[in-house]
Amino acid sequence: MSLSVYTVESLTPKQVAGFIDHALLRPEMTIDEVIEGCKLCAEYHAFSVCVKPCDVKLAAETLKGSSVSVGTVISFPHGNSSTPAKVAESLQALEDGAVELDMVINIGHLKSGKHAEVEEEIRQVVSKSKAKYPAVIVKVIFECSLLTNEEIVTACKLSTKAGADFVKTSTGFSTGGAKIPDLKLMRSSCPPNVQVKASGGIRNLDYLIECLNAGSTRIGCSGTKPIVEELLARKANPNYKPAASTPQSSNAPGSNY
Repeated sequence: MSLSVYTVESLTPKQVAGFIDHALLRPEMTIDEVIEGCKLCAEYHAFSVCVKPCDVKLAAETLKGSSVSVGTVISFPHGNSSTPAKVAESLQALEDGAVELDMVINIGHLKSGKHAEVEEEIRQVVSKSKAKYPAVIVKVIFECSLLTNEEIVTACKLSTKAGADFVKTSTGFSTGGAKIPDLKLMRSSCPPNVQVKASGGIRNLDYLIECLNAGSTRIGCSGTKPIVEELLARKANPNYKPAASTPQSSNAPGSNY
């Protein structure tokens, strides 16, 4: 499929924010911080906020009347819950006001070759969620840093067959996040109707643009404000030099958002 080519010059602040699922997922995050993050999303017109399941009601109430969608994570961050638990968590999140679900694949079972089981689990979450809430968007998180290229391709195929709307690189809480080769591989391994989300370690405008040009249509990060402000600064000053940054330089768990 033909990909769009994005540049600093071609993008507007509203477009950049409109690609972002703003992550509010740190385990120590307080209620006040969640509310503050939701308000920031509304101010900058992020596509959505991605909160912990316990914060879905709070986010939905805070963002009521705004254009920002509410998403949450399922079996996060390890993907080790049973299939019935993943389905129940999904349905509860939708009842609480989520419209997007980012579910973690069963990584160990994928690596063990239990492909039919992994596919059926994704199908259960997708089908039972969409049966009650047809407009829900389901994304499948792979944790690419723990997978081989062959396993990434297999995960793309299983997710596609199971009816997922997106495949997603990472939780942001493992040993790595969004890598350009992984994004390109995911994009080439899925049909056009299955989109790709990059998440983990996307901390500046240039890397966000790289991820878009590699085939991503959604970006998971917590840096909405600094990224949009960087775009505004660079458009205002042609001589602007962004601070040196090394996306994905840290391997510390939890550091990649």
